[in-house]
Amino acid sequence: MTHTDCLFCKIATGAIPTTRLYENDHILAFPDLNPQAPTHILIIPKDHLNSLAEATSTHTEVFGHLLSAVTEVARQQHLDGGYRTVINTGPDGGQTVGHLHLHLLGGRAMHWPPG
Repeated sequence: MTHTDCLFCKIATGAIPTTRLYENDHILAFPDLNPQAPTHILIIPKDHLNSLAEATSTHTEVFGHLLSAVTEVARQQHLDGGYRTVINTGPDGGQTVGHLHLHLLGGRAMHWPPG
């Protein structure tokens, strides 16, 4: 299910072009336009889900696909030294696009606390 006004749905359907780093029937990965690390990739489900806060047990399969894609993309990007995954949820959590997405950050040492 896509939402016609959703930026990431438009990217998933190809209405907005992007560099597709990884794709299968359920997931799409592409570079973040505002990278916060040398490697900063967004991984999205192709089916629209506003945020992690709206997920239910019916979305379990989606999360399996997301995490499986993370490991594949990290290998493809040669992030052998490690990486960070982030899901921002809601305005206070820093979510700026209303479509569930996971950030894969790598290519440098990550510090704690993150922000």
